[in-house]
Amino acid sequence: MSDEPGPAENAENPKSAEPSGVDLARVALRAAKEQARARGDAAQQKRQARRGGGLRSGARADGRDPMAFGAAINRLITERGWETPAAVGGVMGRWPQIVGEDVAKHCEPEKYDEDERVLVVRCDSTAWATNLRLLAPQLVARLNEDLGHGAVKLIKVNGPGGPPRRYGPLRAPGSTGPGDTYG
Repeated sequence: MSDEPGPAENAENPKSAEPSGVDLARVALRAAKEQARARGDAAQQKRQARRGGGLRSGARADGRDPMAFGAAINRLITERGWETPAAVGGVMGRWPQIVGEDVAKHCEPEKYDEDERVLVVRCDSTAWATNLRLLAPQLVARLNEDLGHGAVKLIKVNGPGGPPRRYGPLRAPGSTGPGDTYG
């Protein structure tokens, strides 16, 4: 038996989640790479200063060369620790392939809460909301296969929103509609 809480416990108490060993290892590896890169850059600058010149252009690549846009974005995502939100954003773009065309026509992801690892999905009818609530455990498993273990702990399903409130010339300010007349 393991000491980790099961899926039912995680669904009931999503705030108890702390960074897992994998997340801590990623953070430590990223910090070690940055420190090594900084030490290497400092040593290279010392060697160049000893040779009688500051930074000079050369035939070989160095830190001053322009970087490809994709590489710059990937570096920024890694440095800022945005891997999970970026991956979830990719999932939102591929929603129909993940859940199927039929479900995607009626349900769409709205937002992802990175701290609580909750994906909020809005459905266009209460019947589809009920259907998606029944499918939620399988969707969480499928999303975690794609994103990495523990990226999504819970799917919160919202039904359709009510009609927008209309404010017109025959409404009293602060009124809630016809219901406020009779109690």
